[in-house]
Amino acid sequence: MRTSEVAGRSGVNTETLRYYERRGLLEQPPRTPGGYRDYPVGAVGLLRFIKRAQDLGFTLDEVEELLHLDAGGPDSCDAARALAEQRQADLAARIRDLQRMHDSLAELVATCDLPRADRRCALLEAIDQEAGR
Repeated sequence: MRTSEVAGRSGVNTETLRYYERRGLLEQPPRTPGGYRDYPVGAVGLLRFIKRAQDLGFTLDEVEELLHLDAGGPDSCDAARALAEQRQADLAARIRDLQRMHDSLAELVATCDLPRADRRCALLEAIDQEAGR
């Protein structure tokens, strides 16, 4: 597959595709006799994985680590376990933070349903104080 086709199917632009190649997240494909890059079909799935991981908050360094684990990880099983456990702990912390944010937003939404006089919302109070300077 040519660059534009892989980019289109995976939802990235061609510059992103080339950047991932330079970073080593995606192997540089062989070239056709005409000089065009000829990507394997699997490149689309890999690019979709990278973009999805980024959407979930992973940095490209973390994505590279995940890809390394998927490819068999370090030579030592203990090292692979340590990487996976650290990633798991990081995810658990993110989930806790996201849950707290979710709960705070739910409280705000519930407060917004009340008449203004009955609202008790730190955000609204801060806005009121800012307006009354």
